[in-house]
Amino acid sequence: MLEILFFAIVAAFLGWRLYSVLGRRTGHEKPFDPFRTKETQAPATVSEREGNVRRLPEPAARPDRTDRERRKLEAAIGAVAGDVRRGLDAIRSADPKFDPVDFVVGARVAFDMIVGAFAQGDAKALRPLLADQVFGNFNAAIEERTRNNQRHETTLVGILSADIVGAELKGDEAQVAVKFVSQQINVTKDQEGRIVDGDPSEVANITDIWTFARPVKSRDPNWVLVATESPQ
Repeated sequence: MLEILFFAIVAAFLGWRLYSVLGRRTGHEKPFDPFRTKETQAPATVSEREGNVRRLPEPAARPDRTDRERRKLEAAIGAVAGDVRRGLDAIRSADPKFDPVDFVVGARVAFDMIVGAFAQGDAKALRPLLADQVFGNFNAAIEERTRNNQRHETTLVGILSADIVGAELKGDEAQVAVKFVSQQINVTKDQEGRIVDGDPSEVANITDIWTFARPVKSRDPNWVLVATESPQ
């Protein structure tokens, strides 16, 4: 009887912990928008993904660390080229809620989400984050992997930098280009798990320039990825 009572208490405690961590889903949750600011969205964490993306644990953010990172971002944005500064000012004039620092923070999260979803072959997760043409390119690569019975594994070791390198207002559409330098491990395996491309022990520095866009007069706060470039 004592053993039964002990295990019942342990099960109840674990159940309560699971509930407190995951909460309840009602089916009416809003999709996560990585670009929404603290004023419009409570802070959220990106959980470790299962499947083809392996994540390294990140230390919990401390207020002093967050303040330092924000000051660092503000300094980097303050040092952008003159044409980029004019583009950011034009976007802010058209959309007073636009904050370049919050944008960069959201862009980093979006980069993480898109890289992860692409590695998993999760077209459904990619769809709201990408413009039609970019989604078509990503989805074609996913379908090719499926036809070849291959799967892709990505370990995003970290994002070394994310800097705004372009900004302009094209009519009513804001476009901001961000240069990401990240450390990744990319491996492609066949259906038997044999490596057909990549090296699981090699951490590569990868540079990408991603351009995000959003109509400034739209009620939808989401930015979408409209162009990608890998400079040589």
